[in-house]
Amino acid sequence: MNLFLRFIVTPALFMITVVGWAQEKSIKIPNPDFKQYKRIHQNALNLIRTDQAEVAVQFLDKVLQKMPKDAETHYMLAVAYCELGKIKEAESSIERALALGLQVGRIIGGTHNGLNSLRKRPLMKSLLKEHRKYPVHGPMLANLSGTSATIWLRTADNAQVRIEANTVPPTLAGRVEAFAQTTRENDHVAKVVLKGLKPETSYQYIVFIDGQKNELPNQIFTTFNLEGRAGAFRLAFGGGAGFVPQHEYVWNTIADTKPNALFQLGDNVYIDNTDVMDMHHYCYYRRQSRPEYRALVAGVSVFSIWDDHDFGLNDCSGGPEIEFPKWKRLTYQVFRDNWANPAYGGGDKQPGIWWDAYINDVHFICIDGRYYRTNPKKNKGKLSMLGPAQKRWFLNTIKSSKGTFKVLVSPVPWVFKAKGDSKDTWNGFKEERNEIFQFLTDNKIEGVLLMSADRHRSDLWKIDRSDDYSLFEFNSSRLTNQHVHKTMDEAIYSYNAKQSFGTVDFDTQVSDPKVTYAVYSIDGEQIYKFTLKLSQLE
Repeated sequence: MNLFLRFIVTPALFMITVVGWAQEKSIKIPNPDFKQYKRIHQNALNLIRTDQAEVAVQFLDKVLQKMPKDAETHYMLAVAYCELGKIKEAESSIERALALGLQVGRIIGGTHNGLNSLRKRPLMKSLLKEHRKYPVHGPMLANLSGTSATIWLRTADNAQVRIEANTVPPTLAGRVEAFAQTTRENDHVAKVVLKGLKPETSYQYIVFIDGQKNELPNQIFTTFNLEGRAGAFRLAFGGGAGFVPQHEYVWNTIADTKPNALFQLGDNVYIDNTDVMDMHHYCYYRRQSRPEYRALVAGVSVFSIWDDHDFGLNDCSGGPEIEFPKWKRLTYQVFRDNWANPAYGGGDKQPGIWWDAYINDVHFICIDGRYYRTNPKKNKGKLSMLGPAQKRWFLNTIKSSKGTFKVLVSPVPWVFKAKGDSKDTWNGFKEERNEIFQFLTDNKIEGVLLMSADRHRSDLWKIDRSDDYSLFEFNSSRLTNQHVHKTMDEAIYSYNAKQSFGTVDFDTQVSDPKVTYAVYSIDGEQIYKFTLKLSQLE
């Protein structure tokens, strides 16, 4: 009987073993796309977070065969090993990543870095003990005005953050301070608001974390004039900033142009994932840790909106509902944690990334082109990029604006021809865009300029209107990206030879206020320059 049972059972077990072996042998390890560095480790993280950590390890081994000294690959190996419970291997990978130059903040910073299982191990405990009272990301200056500023930063653990600012040179009357508490629930982020600042005054600020003083470079800024008052300032702007290490020096180049503000107009990081929320955190942590970026934003005020690659997938449409698809609100919440904007749409009841702000007497009115966008391919009714709530806010804000210049900022081009026949730009929402432009005419709105990003080049466009002044559009969106879009003959100017960004100089103190748009390459060459006067926008 026992022999008979063995005869029955053993072949069955043999078959199970053979099938299992065949399935294991059939697993295909993806090939890394070395032409798109920013995607390599995102692909690995996606494997890890979809129960394929073993595949991720083999995938990353392929990467190391070509790039054995790539610190980011060793970091991601550590994340994979943590997922597999291979703690010693994870620690070894971390040590290798640090030896190759990975910033310590990548290891101890952020509650979603994939390394939580190492926090009680000797290596991590040692790093935390030595570095926990330093900012792991930031500081970043944001939402600067004539009387206030926000300092954003992330700590390694729960901590009290104090920011102390004083005039340059310091005076007893010029000292201002503010506090914030970081917690695990807010990903250890502090947004410290300094109030009561003096207009057109230089300040130096110091970061204290749990009482420890951190005097870091570039922590100096100059406030703008009071809202509505004339002044002169420069902003730098662009989009298309995928993580490409050899192009990260663009942030140094931007700093060399000495802007007072940085407008990041979408595709600020390339996430492209609506299922793995850790991908959002990973992409932000990766950029926020870069020393070039940190050096720039410590003293240049950042303002931001998002586009498809920050929000969802390529050319995506969020749809009219607030809570569907469900990933929209989660994405919005991660975005809020990682920026310090003047506002966020209508708040949590009407989430979105739209806001307005004055810099001196220049009014920036910035839209969210994704959260409520209807899909032109699926919707046969009236299409909207903005949705009804945002559109009401947008038109009302334009109508009530007191700005000498009113800058309408979109993540995608206003001009219809910027992307051929694609419906992803305002070309897919012609009726709504024409409604906005007609609103300008009907209400005699003067001094309007357009800004946008999305196209992997820098353009100047002119949009003629038969019954009103022409609208000029400044477009730039190839800060770091390898991928490039062809230049456009229909534009006044179009440049794509290198990574680039735009600067915009406003001077409203002269008798005929003027604005100058310039295009700079990543290597600091001024490629193009164009000046426009207010009298041309009346």
